[in-house]
Amino acid sequence: MTPAELLAAGGVLAIPTESSYGLGVDPRDPRGVEAIYRLKGRERGKALPVVAADIAQLLALGALPESAALAWATPRWPAAITVVLPLSRPLPASAGEGTLAARIPAHEGLRELLDELGHGLTATSANPTGEPPLSDPVAVRTWLATSGEKFLVVDQGETAGGLPSTLVEVRDGEVVILRKGRDEVR
Repeated sequence: MTPAELLAAGGVLAIPTESSYGLGVDPRDPRGVEAIYRLKGRERGKALPVVAADIAQLLALGALPESAALAWATPRWPAAITVVLPLSRPLPASAGEGTLAARIPAHEGLRELLDELGHGLTATSANPTGEPPLSDPVAVRTWLATSGEKFLVVDQGETAGGLPSTLVEVRDGEVVILRKGRDEVR
């Protein structure tokens, strides 16, 4: 089964990111989003971050093109900097909220996958909630194999580990760091 076919069936991709493997589903698909909540044991109603190959994919998910957050982030991407973006409409991945944490990742292999798929993916870390993120694709596969979910590991080798992406929000023109991560914010 190809990644696109798996996603269309509500399955979950394990995708490499700058630090660890992430769980990727179509952020517009409630079946995929629900699968992530089950896999992680994550609280429902807690939004899932997304990654996209480019600005066009973020706009297709409903990111507002004229937002201060998108204007701030655009020259800084690709990077391990996740920015809270205002949405024109809620998505299953945004848990009904009018914002979505998103980034264009620095991981080239992930951007290529996103480009091939033609849309963004969720990118919450591959691990049960409260456990350390997994950076070894074999460990990810072992964990997912016990889940009962449809999955595919996009194996691009072990990831770098370390800190996750930096998470920021632009409030009234000021950049607020919500989580200090691997990339510096300037």
